[in-house]
Amino acid sequence: MNVIEDKIVVKDYFNSIGFDRWRRIYGDGEVNKVQLDIRTGHQQTVDKVIAWLEDDGNLSEISICDAGCGVGSLSIPLAASGATVSASDISEKMISEAKERAQEVLGSDSQVTFNVQDLETLGSKYHSVICLDVLIHYPQDKAAEMISHLCSLAENRIILSFAPNTPALSILKKVGSFFPGASKATRAYLHKEADVVRILADNGFKVQRQDMIRTSFYFSRLLEATR
Repeated sequence: MNVIEDKIVVKDYFNSIGFDRWRRIYGDGEVNKVQLDIRTGHQQTVDKVIAWLEDDGNLSEISICDAGCGVGSLSIPLAASGATVSASDISEKMISEAKERAQEVLGSDSQVTFNVQDLETLGSKYHSVICLDVLIHYPQDKAAEMISHLCSLAENRIILSFAPNTPALSILKKVGSFFPGASKATRAYLHKEADVVRILADNGFKVQRQDMIRTSFYFSRLLEATR
């Protein structure tokens, strides 16, 4: 499967059965144990990013690109904290859900905009670019291109999360424990941290903060890099 086919599969998945599954996971309703575990892990990632940004004390002064925003789990609380957020996702249904959630939380007077858009077509410049749990859909060579593109949009900082390519997680992935669920219909790519750090360095960024979010079924390496 080439990258174009991958993108079509991802787009179709998140506009159909994938949307229903992940909307539940990223919500607060009843889910099964595996989905609850993934919800917990993803929320820990979001909370860590928000904590990093709040620690800097300038959220109300910066612009943020949330690339691959899903249902707005990160964009909405950042906007509520005063940041100006431009959020995008490949899925029309995800963006529609994000807009509804933003309206409920923020009302009509908010500093977040949502757009249906491929990451490859994102433009403009932002103080910070954030891309969480998206690189899992990109093979290594295309991930390098995508990270470089996101770096070109970031004036000061980029924050990425990715499923790390470690021996243990590779084994889990092979036996099907890493991405459980019958409705999981997209390929899942793991990435070596050293490769991601090198790509960031090639684009003028140095890792400043990092974390590893780990639950039973959710594994995410989180890196913050600045110019």
